[in-house]
Amino acid sequence: MTKLQIRAFLYQLGCFAILFISARYIVAHFTNLTGFWIPLTAFVIGTLLSPKFHAIKTKDGEKLFMKWIFMKGIKEIG
Repeated sequence: MTKLQIRAFLYQLGCFAILFISARYIVAHFTNLTGFWIPLTAFVIGTLLSPKFHAIKTKDGEKLFMKWIFMKGIKEIG
C-alpha cells in the first residue's frame, strides 16, 4: 500500500468512526431500539453518510479523491 492509500484508509476509518459513534448515541438515546439493533442501525447510518476516499494513479502521479453524498461530484484532496 502506498502512502496515499494508507491516508485514504485512515480518513475513511476516522469519518466512519465519528459518524458511527454519533449515530449510536443518537439511536440509543432517542429511539426505543434495544439489543443488537442499536449498533446495526448506527452501522448502516455511518456507512451511508460517511465520505468515500480513494487514492488513484493519474498521469500526474497518485492523487487522493473524495466522494460524498452531500457534495456534488468528486473532489481532489491536497
